[in-house]
Amino acid sequence: MKTVFTNGCFDLLHRGHVDLLRRARELGDFLVVGVNSDCSVRAMKGPSRPVQTQEERAAILRAIRYVDEVIIFDDTTPVRLIERLKPDVLVKGGDWPLGQIVGADFVIRNGGKVFSLPLVPGHSTTSLLDRLRAKAVQPGAGLEDNSEDHRLSGLRESIRVKTELLAECGKAILQAGQILLETFSAGNQVLLFGNDGNAADARQIADEMSGHYCTGRIAFPAIALTTDSSAFAVTGNNDGFEEPFARQLAALARAGDAVIAISTSGNSPNVLPAVMKARELRCQIVGLTGQGGKRLAGLCDITVLVPSTSAARVRECYITIGHLWSEMVERSVQGSQRDEIPAH
Repeated sequence: MKTVFTNGCFDLLHRGHVDLLRRARELGDFLVVGVNSDCSVRAMKGPSRPVQTQEERAAILRAIRYVDEVIIFDDTTPVRLIERLKPDVLVKGGDWPLGQIVGADFVIRNGGKVFSLPLVPGHSTTSLLDRLRAKAVQPGAGLEDNSEDHRLSGLRESIRVKTELLAECGKAILQAGQILLETFSAGNQVLLFGNDGNAADARQIADEMSGHYCTGRIAFPAIALTTDSSAFAVTGNNDGFEEPFARQLAALARAGDAVIAISTSGNSPNVLPAVMKARELRCQIVGLTGQGGKRLAGLCDITVLVPSTSAARVRECYITIGHLWSEMVERSVQGSQRDEIPAH
């Protein structure tokens, strides 16, 4: 019997989902569908999702004739489930390139096959939710104050986003900070990367950890890959723009290290391959992205999805998050290491 596996959130099931399941089932004899639990959907898509509970989504999937078994899993990626099931065929939708399908390397090593099947155009949960929202009456946000200078509206918006960040992402920020603490405590390093303004954010966070932030303490090994402009230029020129970060990780990263991948869109063509390389090297992966960054979130161990679509507001939150992580690191060694480096 040839077992086929696919996975997803399957929140608000639509025609595109059914078509994918049908074609996946045709590739074998038994189709197993992995369904992200409610907590893992929230981690990838934000606190407003899922629309339907994991039990509701699983029940609907079980009612589809192409599906033989449904398994709910808590991780953001299905890699542990795939390694347990050992499917003969792994299937994802066509919006996932083969090089970014988690678990593909395991299936191929075990003699299986991996397929990225074309999607039905115009059908997605996001577009369906957008249509529903467009028909709903949207109350005013109450943030506009005509008595104040409109030139300060960016400040009011920044306050609103950070307030939502605290409410929606506080747990993820703390979990990611714990990963960094455990990485440093084990004698491993943290590597950060991102493009454009995110490259500067990566450098600032790395500088605060390898130097010091507020109090005196030992230096921790944190490296921003974007600061090595020569390596970036050489690899980009010879191998293409998608390769520099992945190549640097191949040279520098080791199992047990942690990486911080920064992409405001969540779709940066050189960040995603680097995340896959980090997975291959058995690094822990922390993602920083904006509200729409579900692609990056689906590949990371922990992702902080800043609740905004404004690149400026999102980047402001990155620095705040980096400061929180730096404070966590410094508090972890406060006292015994206080006098090793002079404080400001």
